[in-house]
Amino acid sequence: MKIKIFQVDAFTDKIFSGNPAAVCPLDKWLSDELMQNIAKENNLSETAFFVRIGEEYHIRWFTPSVEVDLCGHATLTSGFVIFNLLNYDGTVINFYSRRSGKLRVKKDDDLLTLDFPADENKKTDSTTDFDKCFNIKPVEVYKGKTDYMLVYDREEQIKDLIPDFREIMKTKARGIIVTAKGDKVDFVSRFFAPQSGVNEDPVTGSAHTSLTPYWSKILGKKELTAVQLSERKGFLKCRLSGSRVEISGHARLYMTGEIYLD
Repeated sequence: MKIKIFQVDAFTDKIFSGNPAAVCPLDKWLSDELMQNIAKENNLSETAFFVRIGEEYHIRWFTPSVEVDLCGHATLTSGFVIFNLLNYDGTVINFYSRRSGKLRVKKDDDLLTLDFPADENKKTDSTTDFDKCFNIKPVEVYKGKTDYMLVYDREEQIKDLIPDFREIMKTKARGIIVTAKGDKVDFVSRFFAPQSGVNEDPVTGSAHTSLTPYWSKILGKKELTAVQLSERKGFLKCRLSGSRVEISGHARLYMTGEIYLD
């Protein structure tokens, strides 16, 4: 049995930057155990699997250790594969996730835009729970559906943060977003999720469903520019549209291949 596999860098216009994801188109679902083993073997932050059912593509995402509720960059790369490598004629792809509902990817030339539900952030009373997670204390902490979001005063602090992954693993969340107002863009961020098998994610599209509503309110604007300050870096354009967030970026193909299964 052979399965096609593509590796695509998301939220970048050149390879070796942005966030790499594996994409596996399927005719029918594999077992959960097999998909998890493939993701573990790939050893990327995410591997996306999808099956076309009618006019929708049903999609699931796996880190090397767990299945997650939502992944932005692997949805973007899945859209890239469908648009560019699977002979799709339209400009909008309708995805469906059993965990996150209806999602869309739109194409405008080579710019791809995710249409995701906005996350609801609730401010927590104490920041001391995260004192051991990083070398710099945040000024505010928010809790979203799956992640904590820690807010800092300056971009420089986001660059200088030193995570303690053992302490971060103790938090009861998918991961921790750290963010501050940007010097040259509207906001910057980083994302840490060792409890999900990813110490630091290069570019996290789904985190921007939390970041965009927050910074839209703080800055008083609906359209924002963002950079995720990982070593590989990622560049995003975000737009708040009611209860939805549009997250735009480019993607570049790195590799195509086949998985051989006994």
